[in-house]
Amino acid sequence: MVRKKKTDQSGSGEGEPSNQQAGRGVQSSTNERDQGGYGRGRAPSDPHQVGGTGGFYQARGGGYSRGGMAPHQPGRGGVPPQQSASGAPYQGRGGMPHQQPGSIAQYQGRGGMVPQQPSGGVQYQGRGGAPPQQPGGGVQYQGRGGAPPQQPGGGVQYQGRGGMPSQQPGVSAQYPGRGVMPQQPSATPQYSGRGGMIAPQYQQQGRGTVAPPQPAIAPQYQGRGGAVSQQRGAMTPQHHQAGHRDGSVVSSGHGGNASYRPTMPLASDLHQATNVSNQATVQPATMRPSASSLSETVQKLQQVSIQSEEPTTAKHIASTNHMRFPPRPGKGSSGTKCMVKANHFMAELPKKDLHQYDVTITPEVTSRGVNRAVMGQLVNLYRQSILGGRLPAYDGRKSLYTAGPLPFSTKEFNIILLDEEDSPVAATRRERKFNVIIKLASRADLHHLQLFLEGRHAEAPQEALQVLDIVLRELPTARYCPVGRSFYSPELGRRQSLGDGLESWRGFYQSIRPTQMGLSLNIDMSSTAFIEPLQVVDFVSQLLNRDLSSRPLSDSDRVKIKKALRGVKVEVTHRGNMRRKYRISGLTSQATRELTFPVDDRGTMKYVVEYFLETYGFSIQNTSLPCLQAGNQQRPNYLPMEVCKIVEGQRYSKRLNEKQITALLKVTCQRPRDREKDITETVRQNAYDKDAYAREFGIKISEKLANVEARILPPPMLKYHDTGKEKDCRPRVGQWNMMNKKMVNGGRVQHWICINFARNIHDTQAGAFCYELAGMCQTSGMEFNLDPVLPPYTSRPDHVEKSLKTRFQDAMSKIPGKELELLIVILPDNNGSLYGDIKRICETELGLVSQCCLTKHVFKMSKQYLANVSLKINVKVGGRNTVLMDALSRRIPHVSDRPTIIFGADVTHPHPGEDSSPSIAAVVASQDWPEVTKYAGLVCAQAHRQELIQDLYKVWQDPQRGTLTGGMIKELLISFNRATGQKPQRIIFYRDGVSEGQFYQVLLHELDAIRKACASLEPDYQPPVTFVVVQKRHHTRLFASNHGDNRSVDKSGNILPGTVVDSKICHPTEFDFYLCSHAGIQGTSRPAHYHVLWDENKFSADALQSLTNNLCYTYARCTRSVSIVPPAYYAHLAAFRARFYMEPDNSDTGSMTTAAAPGGRGGPAAGAGRGGARAPLATVAVRPLPALRDNVKKVMFYC
Repeated sequence: MVRKKKTDQSGSGEGEPSNQQAGRGVQSSTNERDQGGYGRGRAPSDPHQVGGTGGFYQARGGGYSRGGMAPHQPGRGGVPPQQSASGAPYQGRGGMPHQQPGSIAQYQGRGGMVPQQPSGGVQYQGRGGAPPQQPGGGVQYQGRGGAPPQQPGGGVQYQGRGGMPSQQPGVSAQYPGRGVMPQQPSATPQYSGRGGMIAPQYQQQGRGTVAPPQPAIAPQYQGRGGAVSQQRGAMTPQHHQAGHRDGSVVSSGHGGNASYRPTMPLASDLHQATNVSNQATVQPATMRPSASSLSETVQKLQQVSIQSEEPTTAKHIASTNHMRFPPRPGKGSSGTKCMVKANHFMAELPKKDLHQYDVTITPEVTSRGVNRAVMGQLVNLYRQSILGGRLPAYDGRKSLYTAGPLPFSTKEFNIILLDEEDSPVAATRRERKFNVIIKLASRADLHHLQLFLEGRHAEAPQEALQVLDIVLRELPTARYCPVGRSFYSPELGRRQSLGDGLESWRGFYQSIRPTQMGLSLNIDMSSTAFIEPLQVVDFVSQLLNRDLSSRPLSDSDRVKIKKALRGVKVEVTHRGNMRRKYRISGLTSQATRELTFPVDDRGTMKYVVEYFLETYGFSIQNTSLPCLQAGNQQRPNYLPMEVCKIVEGQRYSKRLNEKQITALLKVTCQRPRDREKDITETVRQNAYDKDAYAREFGIKISEKLANVEARILPPPMLKYHDTGKEKDCRPRVGQWNMMNKKMVNGGRVQHWICINFARNIHDTQAGAFCYELAGMCQTSGMEFNLDPVLPPYTSRPDHVEKSLKTRFQDAMSKIPGKELELLIVILPDNNGSLYGDIKRICETELGLVSQCCLTKHVFKMSKQYLANVSLKINVKVGGRNTVLMDALSRRIPHVSDRPTIIFGADVTHPHPGEDSSPSIAAVVASQDWPEVTKYAGLVCAQAHRQELIQDLYKVWQDPQRGTLTGGMIKELLISFNRATGQKPQRIIFYRDGVSEGQFYQVLLHELDAIRKACASLEPDYQPPVTFVVVQKRHHTRLFASNHGDNRSVDKSGNILPGTVVDSKICHPTEFDFYLCSHAGIQGTSRPAHYHVLWDENKFSADALQSLTNNLCYTYARCTRSVSIVPPAYYAHLAAFRARFYMEPDNSDTGSMTTAAAPGGRGGPAAGAGRGGARAPLATVAVRPLPALRDNVKKVMFYC
């Protein structure tokens, strides 16, 4: 190792593009890579009027001008004012009205305000501080934060974070919520932060501090957790921000959400609906939904709606502990009852007092491993003495948990660790000294957890669940390599090579979850990629797939090596037993033989090769290779590749290539019987009954899988065209075919062309294939011209843009005044970025839908393949393949009785390592009623890894036309109206890709956007909304009770399609269910998890489960039921397609781990708590997507 003060680094670049197209759920039997995407519609050219809508859209495109709200129309989510001299409206979540004497009011929300008794002039601060008690008290104060003084004679118990306010004489009030603060009778101050108050002159108050009241100010309350004072009659909010104790400004979390007006970057015209050429600064909207709809919404929503004056971004949405998701409306009863097994294992709740201690380790280190080593040494030394025999569980960061109290409340320890990286001989290792302070923090509330499990307490006590989870993770963390919520080890299964220096390790996922049957431990098998512990030279040779001595490294080779090794830990091998470890930061730009470094303060330079020979007697052989670089840029360490070995046990978190994904899937693909056996064996090997930590805390885990009652829903009857031999069809075991059937609405293709990019396909072969495909389209029910406008044309892949545009113009000149309706493209089997280039050019520049076919299918030309492709072509040109019979006969509950629009939404994020790429959001919506089969949609780019969909609703200022409104929801509602002549009277919104820790934020932001979009069309237009989250990234698996019973399993050994579970393993009180709607093909089927976050349509369990299951049979791309509801599936395809528009060489090649671990709102997996969504980076301009052509976005081009 050589250290230099400063050196050059080679620049990073892009790696090799991958061809892998990772779909989700059941794939169609065609292998064509059309994964789909949505365009964004455009607003009508005249925003003041939309023709033919019957008065549905009014006033400037439906938007309201800014300027506040009328006194009789309170803002969304707020509480209407009491009848008094004060006419100021009350807005926002958690904001409370000014109370008039003698009135009856319910105060809710975090940070709301209530009047205080004249005698209670006490100031309450922060979390943890308890105020003095008034005479006559006898009150018990609980929760975080102080409790206010109690009035004489009171017998009230105060609970919750921040304490509860005292009650006023003559006022009958219920005070729920966190952080409610007392108020001086003569003042109406502004409150901000958790339980804190802030006056207008206090710009940065600490959490929980009280500012002097402002007299004669009528309050307008804004934002959840904080309130903003406002002059009586004024409509513009004050601009204040709540601050932490240290004075730093905050705008999210539990603190108050001060209202202010941010600006969005001019470049963020993300929504394709409205083309704003001279867009001014985008400002938040001021909406005025009807008073009647709001009064009902306030009662139900408990101030869920986002303050209309606030920007609808994640960092301005506080979590809402007082808000409840819909309770389960009873359990379903339809279908055939059966029993299944689930990979949930009963966990017995401990009967011990759990205590939490704060841990401070100095000097602070970021490595959990080092922290654990420090605490492990401390426990070994002092468990039987100072720790009183307790065996604590440690989270690796700041918290320590014990079953019962330690003999002290605060204690300081000095711990010495020997640096294992120096030498295996203890006598030669360096000593590392640490100071550890352990301080009592709180007691974990297991009583509330028990109440929650029994359905008597609505809020899951996250702290208690987290303690139990940490306890059960202690032993496997010491034994295995932890990755997220999973544990991996070569001991848990044979290593499998994935190629390019990677190997797969087997492991298991583990999470404690609250369910209807009590606590359960969810265990599932998992595999992921690790870096092989090779010599670095061998790793690089595998990575480049060649002998390194054969030729010098190219620039692209260097980039590939740097990307693969950056962040990897290596150990040096040239110093005998001294195996010091380094983390690689880059590569040198020079070869090893050219590298020099200063050896003294006078600047004397020495060659690296020479230094190693003189100092270590080591002769470097591969002098043409660059050195690895460790350390920082100012003082880099130079490590020749041949003296470095990769340290074992490092997960590979970067993007896998197509070959590696295929190898990993092959390893992880297990039939249900085998997976169940491995899960059971894993639980047995973990031996929780002998786990010292589990025994210390009194946790008992069953070794038997949970037996769960399930039901098998019947498949729906499907309608086909009356001219076919079979006019309808009932699928069997989740599948059917097109034999003797014709599409219910065949599309029309009169003008089409073919371009061939495959060198080994001749024009005659291409022509024959197109003729067969056109014939199959005709046979299937389409009106399809057998002759193309021009003969097939062969071109080179590197001339794709020129070829497409030239051939398009040639074809258009042959059919003047008419439209080219379809392009058939023949692609090489390995086509790199060609597919994405074609889709981007056709859909955003030419306005042409396309169908890509791989060379191997052109040669085979199988009837099954052609039939599947014809299904895709039909919906791309505006046809329908099939519809539900119940839809035509108007028998679908909550859909058929009145015009209903069904939305699907998803956000796809860039791959690990792509730190600057935007996330892509897509929203689709049904465009036909009562059939609900055709879906149009829109896409937008948004901030990197932002989960909340930013462009659902937006308002901007136009220099000529003033305030305009738009967004994806509004555009799709207008599109539905144009297609059906109706305005939707119901909205069903399926939202994909949301982890449980993000439920609240996603609901708050996106439901509010739906409300505003509806109100922007008509003032009183507020159709009832049902908001359902669809989850596939979970670890619950269902197995047949008897694998040998052919009546209860499909051909793959999986449970039958239509199997639904809404008991035992589901949420204790909320409306959720697991549905396996598809037949398994290979491996173990993963049921989709549906969780209802909002339900104004009052679905019964049977109605929603049947609707969801039946919709899964309407997926357009294949004759199989699919694993998630089609609108959510289409949204995923749309978002995936849109990434080609921005990054045409990137494809969606799946995750790095085959069993990813989501966060858990109901369990300790909720990493960020109930506010886990990442806040958008408002200052980062996101490059907008190119606009889709109008004729393309009218059809399901993404299929």
